[in-house]
Amino acid sequence: MIVVDSCGWLEFYADGPLAEEYAKYLIDLEAVVTPALVIYEVYKKVKRERGEPDALMAVGPMQKTLIVPFDTRVGLLAADLSLAFNLPLADAAIYATAQLHNCNVVTSDQHFKELPGVIYLRPPQSI
Repeated sequence: MIVVDSCGWLEFYADGPLAEEYAKYLIDLEAVVTPALVIYEVYKKVKRERGEPDALMAVGPMQKTLIVPFDTRVGLLAADLSLAFNLPLADAAIYATAQLHNCNVVTSDQHFKELPGVIYLRPPQSI
């Protein structure tokens, strides 16, 4: 099982420079754990940039993953992880969800870069 961070889903849908790397983790959607906040972040960004039909299409495949709500257990661990690693709310909740489900997080978000249990995909360097 693996948690793909919001930036990974967005990179995959936008066919960005890391899309192929993220695709490797999205082949078997039943092996993906999706924090509810990832659905929120992906839907919001795609809706703002492309409209509701595209946003609904973007979150559609996520329905085939194990969706984890933001509940008390996630919230308490997220708060502890936020304090320990100085993480923003959404990142802390994503990381907490991964910890609670014994998963690694796949991401290219720098907030996660040095954390244990993270597969960090380095964005290509711009010139």
